[in-house]
Amino acid sequence: MPGENLSRDEARERAALLSVDGYDVSLDLRSAVGESGGEGSRTFRSVTTVRFRCAEPGASSFADLIAPSVTAVSLNGRDLDPGEVFDGTRIRLEELAAENELVVDAQCAYSRTGEGLHRFVDPEDGEVYLYTQYEPADSRRVFANFEQPDLKAPYRFEVRAPEGWSVWSNGAGELTDGVWRFAETKPISTYITCVVAGPYHYVTDTYEREFEDGTRLRIPLGAMCRKGLAPHFDADDVFLVTKQGLDFYHDHFDYPYPFGKYDQAFVPEYNLGAMENPGMVTFREEFIFRGKVTRASYENRANVILHEMAHMWFGDLVTMEWWDDLWLKESFADFMGTFSMVRATRFTDGWTTFANRRKAWAYRADQLPSTHPITADIRDLQDAKLNFDGITYAKGASVLKQLMAYVGEEAFLEGARRYFKRHAYGNTRLGDLLSVLEETSGRNMAAWSRAWLQTAGVNSLTPQVLLDADGRVDELAVVQEAPESHPELRPHRVAVGLYRRTGSGALERYAQAETDIQGPRTVVAVLAGADAPELVLVNDDDLTYCKTRFDETSLATLREHLGALTDSLARAVCWSALWNMTRDALLPAREFIDLVLRFADRESDIGVLQMVHAWAESAVVHYTAPELRAQAGRRLAEGAMSQLYAAEAGSEHQLAWARFFAHTADAPADFELLTSLLDGSAAIEGLEVDQELRWAFLEPLAAHGMADEKRLDEELARDDTASGKRHHVRCLAARPSAAVKAQCWEQVVDSDTLSNALVEATIAGFAQPSQRELAVPYTDKYFAAIERVWTERSIQIGMHVVRGLFPSFQDSPETLEATDAWLTAHEDAAPALRRLVLEARDDLARALRGQERDRAAAGG
Repeated sequence: MPGENLSRDEARERAALLSVDGYDVSLDLRSAVGESGGEGSRTFRSVTTVRFRCAEPGASSFADLIAPSVTAVSLNGRDLDPGEVFDGTRIRLEELAAENELVVDAQCAYSRTGEGLHRFVDPEDGEVYLYTQYEPADSRRVFANFEQPDLKAPYRFEVRAPEGWSVWSNGAGELTDGVWRFAETKPISTYITCVVAGPYHYVTDTYEREFEDGTRLRIPLGAMCRKGLAPHFDADDVFLVTKQGLDFYHDHFDYPYPFGKYDQAFVPEYNLGAMENPGMVTFREEFIFRGKVTRASYENRANVILHEMAHMWFGDLVTMEWWDDLWLKESFADFMGTFSMVRATRFTDGWTTFANRRKAWAYRADQLPSTHPITADIRDLQDAKLNFDGITYAKGASVLKQLMAYVGEEAFLEGARRYFKRHAYGNTRLGDLLSVLEETSGRNMAAWSRAWLQTAGVNSLTPQVLLDADGRVDELAVVQEAPESHPELRPHRVAVGLYRRTGSGALERYAQAETDIQGPRTVVAVLAGADAPELVLVNDDDLTYCKTRFDETSLATLREHLGALTDSLARAVCWSALWNMTRDALLPAREFIDLVLRFADRESDIGVLQMVHAWAESAVVHYTAPELRAQAGRRLAEGAMSQLYAAEAGSEHQLAWARFFAHTADAPADFELLTSLLDGSAAIEGLEVDQELRWAFLEPLAAHGMADEKRLDEELARDDTASGKRHHVRCLAARPSAAVKAQCWEQVVDSDTLSNALVEATIAGFAQPSQRELAVPYTDKYFAAIERVWTERSIQIGMHVVRGLFPSFQDSPETLEATDAWLTAHEDAAPALRRLVLEARDDLARALRGQERDRAAAGG
């Protein structure tokens, strides 16, 4: 039988044959504490009863289960031999009746990879915490089921847990006679069922709303985290954003929240940002801030809270039939997260962050060889796992923003309302959404869908400006281009903005026109006669998804006056465009760095500033010619130090520059300042060196040999927490020693003893741009190991290893050749593995092109 990688064809065949009436799942988690009781994985008992119907009595099918062992299987009262019907991933079911009952008694394994039922031991107090994470298909690691999104069913969970623990699931629960029993859920998919258990710190609140007809809705709210994080847990702000989101979605969706309670758990060693389990949303605990962070961090958390909340309707209430239409939930949630945040919370500049940060993810993904249409071709579960990417999320959200501009806000939202009501508790495909949008907008959605959802690639839009004899605009046109690999030209609804400097020197918009871009060249007739612009923004207000380009006059203006742009969204669009030009080898990396050094100090939006910092560091590390890299890095570090001292005392900008300075530090004076700030012999007015900032300062010191194991151990003793442990592991791995790198390699590649979080931390420390020579021996080792790692380890760990250990700092043609040689010799490797290697190869090739452009600009 095929293994755990379920194919689309198998899922379709099973969905045509079976329909599921309900699950009863009993888990005994008392084994989570105490000794493990022998060799091998620590396990728990899982007993599942599933009632289902078969459209063809006498037919055969299978249930899914990944478990070390199965104790008993019965089908319709008939005992089956587990050794005969269970192969480690599936349970063979033969001679099915019209109505069936399957009972499976299994020993399932606790997870250390964040997939399935994850078990975490807090090093601070020894407490054990459990939570589940399933998407796309890991509920079968916890209970036997039919693991595909279109076989929805109601669930009843019961859990036995260690004494003193609390347990949560999708439905409301109560403890009776030592057993936690939970209310039956609405029909939902397997991947969004959930169990959270342990001695969590739990805070409650209530959301109430009265509708126009006089009915009242009351939603119990809960928020939880590990006890060790409780002193830092600002649950009041979490509840504030939660209530604002619930108000917004009830105002606009006309469908009351359908899942009863609304708990939110912030859990350790989480692989994702968050997961939309109905009634029991899980988040990575890093959203609880142990030290001072910028407003951008709070904005990001609010966005994620609202993204997951949107899923209660887009994804949970109405779910895609198969992972081909993953965008039906993720693109909508990504868009609605920002849309609702801007309209309902204090983060009213959220579209600026979206333009600058979120869309950068999409632009990168859409130029990789693995780019795909938003509606993707997902052959199997490995494909699905890799398609939680910048296209499905950020490009999809960008396209939906474009769609709202195209059809109008009310038509868009009315389409959503009809979609929920028409397909509640069901499964849908692309056509189901398009049909309601056609109804509400009167637009032909088929052509729009073909252009935007069913083709890949990103267009470039460039202004062409002709002036008349009086210096006014005679003609302004927008030229649309597409790469040869994806030649589709798309309809774009854009705003074209004209900017010029005022008497005070501010660069401000004085004219704007919304228009539809069609084909290779579109004249914006309404702007004829306008005064000559110094800057033309072809995607003003960031309405569409495109790479913004500039004419020569506009580019010259930005080179001299970027910091004078007064509109934060316009600046964000310009920074993003300039970074795309750098990545495309149209702008030398050192010119981008120069723009950062000249204008970043004038960036008022903290999220944009932090993104620009990241781009500047990448420009030095990847896109600057190697022989010029040290000089460029030194300039960046000196500029960061200067701004650290110049920033307003105690401001979030000061904190951002402090972190950026730590990232760029590369000289004795830099290390002396970091050391002095750590030991208190120096201080910068307003800068609080809290525990998180201490670790940020220690990593560059460790990477440059200025903080040894003893010093790092002392810091861990000061911060002996789960967070401190992760920082400690990363800093240890960062040390510039061949022996250290060999030990890291063994721990991550040749052993599976580390948890997912510590694998991530070790890889993050291992790969240091200042240690390129130390990493030379690992290029061959990487290509020799990755197929074995992919086969033997979970897909999540495999992704960490293949992405994180690719020799990207060995940026030479020889590394490119080694990558090509592996791809040629491994044409039959798992498609998902080949995709990851192809993506890394493309990043490397792009870096080499950028370095050549930078070299040419220097006259080399």
